Order: sequence, then C-alpha cells, then structure tokens
Amino acid sequence: MTSFSIRNFGCRVNQAEAFDWAAELQHLGWRLEDNPSPGGLVVVNTCTLTSRADRDARKLIRKISRENPGARIVVTGCLAEREPGKVKSIEGVWRVFPNAAKSELAARLAAEIGPGPVIEETEPSTPFRRRALVKIQDGCNMTCSFCIIPSVRGRSVSRPPNEILARIGDLAAAGFKEIVLAGIHLCSYGRDLQLPSSLLELLRAIDGLPGEFRVRLSSLDPRLLPDPLLDFLGASRRISPQFHLSFQHGSDRILAAMGRSSTAAEYRALAAALVERSPDANLGADFIVGFPGETDDDFRATAALLEETPLRYAHVFSYSVRPGTKAAEMKARPVEAAIVTDRAVRLRGIARVKNLAYRRRFVGRVLDGIVIQRKSGGVEVLTPNYLEVLVPETGAGEGTSVRVRIVRAGDRSTTGEICDNTTQRT
Repeated sequence: MTSFSIRNFGCRVNQAEAFDWAAELQHLGWRLEDNPSPGGLVVVNTCTLTSRADRDARKLIRKISRENPGARIVVTGCLAEREPGKVKSIEGVWRVFPNAAKSELAARLAAEIGPGPVIEETEPSTPFRRRALVKIQDGCNMTCSFCIIPSVRGRSVSRPPNEILARIGDLAAAGFKEIVLAGIHLCSYGRDLQLPSSLLELLRAIDGLPGEFRVRLSSLDPRLLPDPLLDFLGASRRISPQFHLSFQHGSDRILAAMGRSSTAAEYRALAAALVERSPDANLGADFIVGFPGETDDDFRATAALLEETPLRYAHVFSYSVRPGTKAAEMKARPVEAAIVTDRAVRLRGIARVKNLAYRRRFVGRVLDGIVIQRKSGGVEVLTPNYLEVLVPETGAGEGTSVRVRIVRAGDRSTTGEICDNTTQRT
C-alpha cells in the first residue's frame, strides 16, 4: 500500500484542501502517515503571504528531501504558483502543481503512481479526523495594497451550494461534530454564482440540515458583514461563537494606504455589534505592524483599537514586502526592523492580557467541547468559543463530544475537568 503524508502552511483553505486529499487518497487505498516514510509521497501545500512563509516552506522541503531521499515530494500552493521554477529546482521535488490543478491533485497522483486496494472507508484518519474542513470559496476580488494572494489565487470563485450541503451532510453522517467553512474571502461567497447567493443564505441552509454538529467560520471581512448576517451569527446555535476579523490596522491613514476602505470607528462599531448579539463570543482580529510609513501615532491607534474594543485575541504580523503588490512600490519610508519587532511585541502583549481576562470569565462554567488531541498531561478539548482546555485523560477518542468544566485559566493554558452528560450547561 502506498503511503503519503501532507504538510500544510498558511490558511484554513489550505487545510481544507489537505482534508479532501487525505479522504480521496485513503479511499483509493493509500495509507496516511503522520511523518514521511522512505519512498512515500509527501504533499507540501505552501503559502506565500509573507517572506517568512516562503522561507519556512523551502526549509521544510529541503529537510524532507535530506531525511527521506527516496520520497516523492509534491509541492503545490501559493508559493508554488508564484515561483514554480524555483520550487521545482529544490533538490528532491518531484512534481509541482499549480493552484488551478489542486482539485485534481489526488486523482492525478493516484493515476501516475497507482492506487492501492480500494477500501470502503471514506473518512480521513488522523490528523484530519478531529474536525472536518469544507472549502466553500477560493480567490479574492479585493485590492488590498499589501496582499499578494489575489494574484496567485485568482478572482473569487464560489462552490455551488448544493455541493456544499451534500458534503456537509456526508461529514455529519460520518460522525464529525465540527465542520469548518473555509474560504480565501469567505464573505464574498455566492456573488459570482449563476444564481447569485450570499454567505447568509448558505448558512441558513446549513442551519436547517439534520445532525448534531456545529459550524465554525474562517476569517471574516468587516467590510462585508451586514446587519442581517450579524443577527444570524448571534442567533444561530449551530454557528460557533468565535469570529476572526481581518482588521489589519487601527489608523485610518494606514487603512487608506492599505486600500481597505474602512475606518477604525467602523471596526469599533462592528466589534460592539457582534458582542451585543453574542456576549460570550470570542472575537479576534489580524493586525499588521510596520506598514510603510507607519508612525508612532499610527501604531498607537492600532494598540488603542485592540485594547479598547471587545477583541479577545489578535494575530499580529510584521509587514512583509511582496513583490508585485502596490505597497511594495510605495515611496513611504520603510519602518526600521527593530521598531517593527518592538511594536509586534507590544501588540501581542496587549492581546495576551485581554485573552487571559476573557478565559478567566469562564472559570467554573460548563461548556460543550470536542476532544482534539492527546498531549503531555492529558487531553485537549476545544470548546465552541475556541477555548483550548487541557483535561485529564478520559479515554474518549479524538473527535468525541464531551462536556468540560473550566477549572483554571493561566497565562499560557486553560485547564478543566470532564463532566458527565447530566451536568447542567451554564
């Protein structure tokens, strides 16, 4: 039986693609392994959002080639799309797949290498058994000045709703308790379809499906969150109350330079509106520090936005020059590297304080959860509002639904205990 492993970089969309490849190849009789084996197949799904993402992908490819000289390394994703020749020249790379061929990747590899004996089980095994991911949209029509992704992913393309609903129905029937909807620009879902639709219409249809499962959304664009969608997100018991927003900055001047067509006041109003509809929701946001021309005042505006709004966490990125973007051609003075590092550290410090305060609100409360993985000292359980709770070993398998009481929220971790099914949810 042919063995394979998958290494992912970047976004939820890459994870959703890997989830599908794992399912398809296993159905064809291939064996999924956590680590590459001699002579096995290794698929590396790359990201090119930042120069660090490029560097990390190249480093991993070389490491796999060095440690598994007989492995067949297949590279795809956004770095492979942007620099196919350079990627192909890395020692050990066997094939390079452009983004447009990702949907055919598993079938083409199986046809070339040869499938194993066909098996009936279609569910992917670990590490993809814990939660299911469904790609509902790809590409982006926005023109943010710092972002390279539209040039390597193309314009927004939505998956037909009947395909999405059928896929989710199959996954729910297979026993998945959480399904993550992934898209490069999730909020634009449906606009390009022959019969135009929307993310709200899709979520309403998913809400009506049978089965005991919850839905988690990947990143949301604050520019495309109308009140009816906010109302639905706050009211649905199927949608996990964790919302990640692509804010990027807190200075109106920098937002304009980024091409974001947003203001800090609008961000503040949106965060308040989400918490008003879902008071316990875990709100997070992306922020970029060190954008060309960013001043101390600009940074203070970002820090104030994070500190003064009901955001519970933040993903902080240092600005990375991406050749071919508008920002790369700007005449604004680059921010010194030491200043960028200092600002990133300070912003992450604010986020840690806020996240600790948020997690402490749940001490003593009982939440639903899903067993995600075994760790040293116990088992990690993920709650709907994305608390990663370490509990003593339970014997429950990964992907199992449990009830967990939050016992302690510390600087680095949240701990709890499993409750029986008769415990009252609070």
